[in-house]
Amino acid sequence: MIYCSGMNSNLVVCALSALAHESRLAIFRLLVVAGPQGMAAGEIAQQLGLSPSSLSFHLKDLSHADLVTPRQEGRFVIYTANFRAMTGLIGFLTENCCAGATCSASDLPNCCGDAP
Repeated sequence: MIYCSGMNSNLVVCALSALAHESRLAIFRLLVVAGPQGMAAGEIAQQLGLSPSSLSFHLKDLSHADLVTPRQEGRFVIYTANFRAMTGLIGFLTENCCAGATCSASDLPNCCGDAP
C-alpha cells in the first residue's frame, strides 16, 4: 500500500482501524522501536504479555493493513514495522497542516532512514 496525496480513503481507514486496538497499537509501537531489524513473534508476545493465538490474530490485521511486514529467518518469523506506510499515513493525515506552510510534521518522512 502506497500512501500519497489523493489516495483512496479506504486505505487510510484500513490502516487506522488496524491501529484502533490497544494490542495492535502496542505491537506496532514496539516494532517501530525495534527499527528495521524487527522482532521475532515470540519476543513480541513475551514483551507484551500476549498469547500466541492473540498475537497471530493482531499481526494478521496489521499485515493486511500493510503496517507490518513478516520475513522468515530460519525457524523464526520476524516482523518489521512498514516505515514507508507509517510515514505515508502520517503524511496523508498532515498533508494540509499549517495551511501548507513548512512545519515539523512535514519533516517526518525523513526520520526513519528508509523513506523514499
